[in-house]
Amino acid sequence: MTVTTDLPTPLTVRDVAAESGVAPSAVRFYENHGVISAARTAGNQRRFDTSAACRIQVARLAQRVGMTVREIAVLFEGLPADPTPADWSRVARQLVTEAEERVANLRTQLAAMESGARLCEIGSREPAG
Repeated sequence: MTVTTDLPTPLTVRDVAAESGVAPSAVRFYENHGVISAARTAGNQRRFDTSAACRIQVARLAQRVGMTVREIAVLFEGLPADPTPADWSRVARQLVTEAEERVANLRTQLAAMESGARLCEIGSREPAG
């Protein structure tokens, strides 16, 4: 826990929730799982930097791709506190790669299911990828 009062534009949980379109409990959830981070005021209130809402929105997109919150936190590990467009481009490339790999795996599974083989045999095979 970092105690600070010198964030450039500190946002509250409610601010981040409103800006990202999620409930305040979701903001705390993403913080607890390392997707976003907060500093603490002297009164122990959470304060977020201005990128928190964007990170949550990108995390929600990544979840729709099928990534877990833990995988998203790892994706964001190298992201600076104030990401540049180049930083977000790197994240976008990683998300596209992840989505393409998942689609390819799903196509393989669909083909196997359409092959006429017994489903229990298909289910016992190791997934591709």
